[in-house]
Amino acid sequence: MPDYIYLISPLRAGFYQYTSPQEEVVMEAHFEYLRQATSQGKVLLAGPCLDETFGIVILRAESEAEARAFMHNDPSVMNEVMKAELHPMKVSLMRE
Repeated sequence: MPDYIYLISPLRAGFYQYTSPQEEVVMEAHFEYLRQATSQGKVLLAGPCLDETFGIVILRAESEAEARAFMHNDPSVMNEVMKAELHPMKVSLMRE
């Protein structure tokens, strides 16, 4: 099964300094979406960069179309809090 990485970054300047109550709700839904997918084995790794530039999600999907659908259904992307870009990748090493 192929692996994919998607990068997400805020659409709004200043997001990391201040998140609105609506954005906080969306980001909580984003976290839960990824948490569930991780428990199902679909997401291998997810998290934000500590320098407040972007976040990453590494996932397994049967096809690029499936990976793209997963990315677009991420609540942070779907609710236009974050923009996302998808890239195919190969996980060569991963700690068990």
